[in-house]
Amino acid sequence: MPLTPFHLGPGLLIGLLLLSYIDFATFLVASVIVDVEPVMVLIFDLDYPLHGFFHSFLGGTIVAFLLAAVMSKVRESLSPLLSFFKLEQKSTFKKILLASLTGIYIHILLDSRMHRDIRPFYPLDFNPFLSSSSLPGLWVHMLCVWCFTGAAAIYVIRLFLTWRRAMK
Repeated sequence: MPLTPFHLGPGLLIGLLLLSYIDFATFLVASVIVDVEPVMVLIFDLDYPLHGFFHSFLGGTIVAFLLAAVMSKVRESLSPLLSFFKLEQKSTFKKILLASLTGIYIHILLDSRMHRDIRPFYPLDFNPFLSSSSLPGLWVHMLCVWCFTGAAAIYVIRLFLTWRRAMK
């Protein structure tokens, strides 16, 4: 899904649900970072698949480890932003790495349902997740929208509970 915010829906929902186990900021970045690949293909008009190597589990794993290394260095600078949104959490490299791998793998799985050029098990040349439905993109897009709606509801409930505890 190049140039779309749809992956943020699952990223927000899963990130909020697993806030105690994964690094939220890393998970959000991981849920969209793989789409740098199709953006580059489009911008530079490359003779390369829109969803190439980095939309495979092998390529995604490389991106995940690089992202984890970067996020472990910059994560503390994001704490004030997370505090502003009442999403404070203690972060560890383990949580960052888990968030990075999980976010990227979910992205690949979602995209694999609807894009014919994805080879999730590269170098093997097949996609067992590709939907045979005539509208696989609609299903994935709706799932992402529902996830965003669910994340908004969970966030509002979380804010209400935080406010309520502060009032006691």
